[in-house]
Amino acid sequence: MSLASLTNYMVPTGREEPWRFTPLNRIGGLHDLGVPLHDRISLEPTDIPAGVTISVQESATLPEFAATEDQVVLRVRDAVSKTLVIEIAAHQEIATPIFLKREVLESAPEASRVLIKANERSMATIVIENTGSGTIAEDVQIVLETGSNLRFVTLQEWSTSAIHLARHHAIVGRDATFTSYVISIGGSLVRLLPTVEYSGPGSSAELFGLYFATEGQHLEHRVHVDHAVPGAKSRVNYKGALNGDSARTVWIGDVFIKAAALGTDTYELNRNLLLSDGARADSVPNLEIETGEIVGAGHASTTGRFDDEQLFYLMSRGIPSEEAKRLVIRGFFAEIISKLNLDEVQERIMSRIDRELSEVKI
Repeated sequence: MSLASLTNYMVPTGREEPWRFTPLNRIGGLHDLGVPLHDRISLEPTDIPAGVTISVQESATLPEFAATEDQVVLRVRDAVSKTLVIEIAAHQEIATPIFLKREVLESAPEASRVLIKANERSMATIVIENTGSGTIAEDVQIVLETGSNLRFVTLQEWSTSAIHLARHHAIVGRDATFTSYVISIGGSLVRLLPTVEYSGPGSSAELFGLYFATEGQHLEHRVHVDHAVPGAKSRVNYKGALNGDSARTVWIGDVFIKAAALGTDTYELNRNLLLSDGARADSVPNLEIETGEIVGAGHASTTGRFDDEQLFYLMSRGIPSEEAKRLVIRGFFAEIISKLNLDEVQERIMSRIDRELSEVKI
């Protein structure tokens, strides 16, 4: 992409549907052409197992990334000249998770582009750990070839001043399986776009998410699943908790079943737990269907406070009120956390949540 491609670029005003929940004055100018984005690859692998190749390549030499209308992602594509490429060799089962750590400390806004390719019949787990206090806009594309199986984990463990906007777009091939885990428990403002499209029948995607917003945090997740081929399956399950008078979360779940997507099987779920009076959770599930010849399609969304029966059960057995509430919160998140099957990460995430809970009265 060249500067010419941004000639007709329209700066978001907040009145557009994709931006109406986002406080634009808090995103560090990532949407503003007057604010330069610094081309930088800040992800660093901690170890590279056999069968995995990690390189930095010229962006212009790579296949075109999937189309997008998101203004921040368009700015990233205009700004970056190099892309971090992670490739899993065909027919390789990588038993060891591939960890990539990012610690952003620079005050200047950063733009980053990543391509992950799981070749035919490969299997791997990739974990991206985001820490630090910077401002970053990111464009991640994930390509799963025939029969591959990829688990993609992103951990937003930012400090309280960090700003992170990103798109994670997966293209799932024939008989391939993609599993995404998005965990956001840090940052001043985090806005992530986990999106999926299918390029072959028999493909499957499971998208899990967990977020915990405290005082002053804005955590926004916009999921989009595009069913355009027959016989594909998707499951979306995001859970969030909010604690603090100005804690704010946004979850948008869009599933689009096109006319050609016969035999689609899909369901999306979002649940939010409000722990304080001033917290606000917006949850908008959307389902658009162009064919009646599907296996199933549905969605659900709930937002509420503690389950009084659960609290009564714990307190009747001598557990103090505050501790009982913390146990309920742990149980609420356990469904998502346990699916990671990464003991060190699971313990770290729950420890972070426990620290957040210990600082305020529930």
